[in-house]
Amino acid sequence: MKVNSKIVSLQLLAAGYCKHAEFITIRGGSIGNAIFPAGFACIRHPEQGVILFDTGYAHRFYQETDSFPYSIYARITPVTVKHEDHAVQQLVSTDINPNEVRFIVISHFHADHIAGLRDFPNATFICSKKSYDAVRTLTGFRAVRHAFIPALLPDDFEARCIQLDDVGSTLMPEGLPFNVGHDIFQDGSLICVDVSGHAVGQLGLFVETEAHEYFLCADAVWSSRAYREARSPHPIAGLIMSDRRVYQESFNRIVELYKLKPKLRIIPSHCIEVWSQFIQGDELL
Repeated sequence: MKVNSKIVSLQLLAAGYCKHAEFITIRGGSIGNAIFPAGFACIRHPEQGVILFDTGYAHRFYQETDSFPYSIYARITPVTVKHEDHAVQQLVSTDINPNEVRFIVISHFHADHIAGLRDFPNATFICSKKSYDAVRTLTGFRAVRHAFIPALLPDDFEARCIQLDDVGSTLMPEGLPFNVGHDIFQDGSLICVDVSGHAVGQLGLFVETEAHEYFLCADAVWSSRAYREARSPHPIAGLIMSDRRVYQESFNRIVELYKLKPKLRIIPSHCIEVWSQFIQGDELL
């Protein structure tokens, strides 16, 4: 039931964080505010070079939520991001020039996943057609409703974008809860699957390093505890979902995946446990 056939290197990082009540993200959670890091990943491919999975927050988020109605977003979800937290700054600190980033896989278009896109002028963007189509015409209140801030996208976004529908699909290994995926480079290294529900066309990404297999599941679950204990979010979380029923289907697939492959490292984008163990902890990936 092996997914990937080509090894890459992986670094898990976080660019800022937000705070809100934990109980919204997991049934039985605390009513107090919890920290939700804005995780992203840096992947080094032996032929394709440096690839990012999302970018987390950047100061541009503050600028673009300074005026109404986008300020609603900032008030509902208080954000903290320091200059040194920016994806571009963290890469520079590891001797990666932002011009070296060749591809950015966008899991979905919520602001906490795309705020750093403009910092990578040479990157080609990879996303789901469904995901982009769902937001590309949104402005004002409709955009805020979908946690989307149009100005975070580079002006030449469409000219630099590859939509996965153009890549073609591939059958996943038999027995997995995902039947079809997209082999981005057609070499078995980066394989995307649909984990819609939290957002239309949201993507998860399978990668493998020398040490472990990973599934970067974006916001299909908000914490590792949620999939381990099969504890879905509070119904109020449905207010920010594109489709509650589809979300539950994706959530169930992640729970099933964990049971089928317990050694697979499933990485939710906003899990404080992941942040503490793999990012702050500097564990070998």
